[in-house]
Amino acid sequence: MEKQGSDHEGYLFPTKFVDYIEDAFHIALSIVLLAISAGALYFSVKEMLTTHPFFPNGMVVGINNILFIVIILEILRTIISRFTDGVLQLDKFLVIGVIAAVRHILTVGASLTLDSSQNQEMFYRNLWELSVDAVIVLLLVLAIFLSKLSQRKFTI
Repeated sequence: MEKQGSDHEGYLFPTKFVDYIEDAFHIALSIVLLAISAGALYFSVKEMLTTHPFFPNGMVVGINNILFIVIILEILRTIISRFTDGVLQLDKFLVIGVIAAVRHILTVGASLTLDSSQNQEMFYRNLWELSVDAVIVLLLVLAIFLSKLSQRKFTI
C-alpha cells in the first residue's frame, strides 16, 4: 500500500518546525545556564574569600556554592544530552536530586556544628531535616539502581 500525502498531515504545525523551535529553546536555555553557572562561580569565589572567619565558615560557604554550581552544570548536561540522545534521561535528574539533598545535608550539618547558640527546638528540627534528607538520598540512590537495572534488563 502506498503512502499518500505528507508525514505532517493532520498536524497544526509540521513536526520538523516544532522540533526546530524546541531545539532553539534548548540552545537558549543551555546558554543561559552556562552564563548563570559562570556568574555563580564568580560570586561564590568572591563570597568565600570575603567570609570571616575563612575556616570554617568560608569553607562551608564555598562547598555549598560549589555544589550549587554542580547542580546547574548537571541540569545543563541533561539539556545537552537531549540533543545527543533525543530524550531527557531520568537518571540525570535523579543524580541532580542526590546532589541537592547532599548539599542540604552538608548545609544543615555545618549549621549544627557552627551555631552552638541554637535552642533545643531548632536542634531537633535540624536533626529531623538531616534524617529526612538522608532518607531522600537513600531513596534516590535506590531509584538510580532500579533505573539502571531496568535499562540493563530491557536492552536488546
